[in-house]
Amino acid sequence: MPEFRDINVGELSLRCANTGAGPLVILVHGFPESWYSWRHQLAPIAAAGFTACAIDVRGYGGSDKPHEVSAYAMERIVGDLVGLADALQPDSPAILIGHDWGAPIVWNSALTHPGKFRAVAGLSVPFAGVPQRPFTEIFREHFTSQGRFFYQEYFQQPGVAEAEAEADPRGFIERMMYSISGDVPEGNYWDKPLGATFLQGLPDPQPVHWLSKADLDYYDCEFKVSGFGGPLNRYRNHEADYEWLQSFAGKRIEQPALFIGGTRDPATTLIVAVADPVSMMRMFAPKVEGHVLEGVGHWTQQERPDEVNRLLLDWLTRV
Repeated sequence: MPEFRDINVGELSLRCANTGAGPLVILVHGFPESWYSWRHQLAPIAAAGFTACAIDVRGYGGSDKPHEVSAYAMERIVGDLVGLADALQPDSPAILIGHDWGAPIVWNSALTHPGKFRAVAGLSVPFAGVPQRPFTEIFREHFTSQGRFFYQEYFQQPGVAEAEAEADPRGFIERMMYSISGDVPEGNYWDKPLGATFLQGLPDPQPVHWLSKADLDYYDCEFKVSGFGGPLNRYRNHEADYEWLQSFAGKRIEQPALFIGGTRDPATTLIVAVADPVSMMRMFAPKVEGHVLEGVGHWTQQERPDEVNRLLLDWLTRV
């Protein structure tokens, strides 16, 4: 087990799962997850000669949980990573690895604070540059205005998604994870009318080798304590994120970068809506190396830990 530390990063305190000694590698999870999402990566990264630090993002697990929606703006969470790097390795820049929401968080941290972070890897969600308009405008044009359900629209009204998720955290997490994994049967489970609930129409989860009863027990305990308010507030900051990032328009991620996605991951293949996410990324992160893993769904490092670890360690030892 890693060593758990509560670290003051400036505005608040983050719970960090640390192991190893050497250059700092910060691992940032997504929704609805935890430091625990990196359970298969911590020991191998440490064994390769690094300090592996998997955080609970603000609002999750053992980290502080501000109440206001604005506390979950990208600028504030990026500030947490800057504060963490300053606290753990003040004399040299850190390396970042993120998955799901953690990927945009680390991409934008590297973009906006290049002196603090010397390399960056993102899993599932490629970097598409500084946005040209808020993401809310995009999904409302393509989904909401057409009377179609889109999960991020469903997440916009405070309290609605929280009530559905908190009624049964374990069931919510299991059903969500299965529905966008590489193991779910082919089907368009998210094609449903505006007004549907998040879980409506999703398939009954089947046992999968990468998500055990013990894993679900851990996630369930974490969310029964933390709730879903902070995690969902991340989705309610698209306009604020857009405004903040406009001052970085035209800038690129110049550090060494790595992208790992999956052929069955909608965040890799559908949301960015490009056939080749790695080629697209090279316009905005020219030093990126990329891999799209056959048959892998959204939970990249949990579904294929051995393959992901091989790619991560090869890259880490070269940057």
